[in-house]
Amino acid sequence: MHIYFLHHADHLGPARLTDWLSGMGHSYNGCLLHRGEAPPRLEDCDALIVLDAPLSLAPSHADWLSRERKLIQRALKSGKPLLGIGFGAELIAEGLGAIVSPGTYPELGFHRITLAADSPFDLPEQFEAFMCHRDIFGLPEGALPLGASAASPVQGFSWDGGRVVALQCHLEATETSTRRYLAATPEALTDADQRFVQPHDEILADPRRFDQLASLLDRVLLDWLRSVPG
Repeated sequence: MHIYFLHHADHLGPARLTDWLSGMGHSYNGCLLHRGEAPPRLEDCDALIVLDAPLSLAPSHADWLSRERKLIQRALKSGKPLLGIGFGAELIAEGLGAIVSPGTYPELGFHRITLAADSPFDLPEQFEAFMCHRDIFGLPEGALPLGASAASPVQGFSWDGGRVVALQCHLEATETSTRRYLAATPEALTDADQRFVQPHDEILADPRRFDQLASLLDRVLLDWLRSVPG
């Protein structure tokens, strides 16, 4: 399969996703929306991955965002696999009619997710994931939930039999990608309630946490791409 990434910032790349796709024999391209590149035609890819965006992004002022929203709407109707992470997940939730709004408590660092009773994801009943967000979204009609953290009741969902997946959490994060994110945004969420905001040294204290994310990502991606018959 050939996958297209939609980028919104230089410091928020696909991280472990590219290694996984290459290892599974898939090819990929990236579209740098924040640098003025036009979104790809849906006909030019077999699947679409919408990446995260900076916390400071003002969507109403992004001239490319309306084109991206239209592409996501076409992808939702196309039958092709669609995956969104962070801001990308919010765009998918919005496209499916759910409300996206600021959460009571933003999350930065590693936090526990408890799998929902009706979750379709092949994941442990409880697991840790890396998070960096201040917004939350509701569960779209017809979607099945991933699970919840202490601060976010919906950490993700699947829709249309698993063809569409939205993840607020970051299973793709690596130590390298996280260091890059923290270096680029040293003041991220310092203006917010710190209840679920971890210090940078705590986030990076145990590299094994990032290794543990790899197996979780593998399960999600395998199920996602298997959801559409070849």
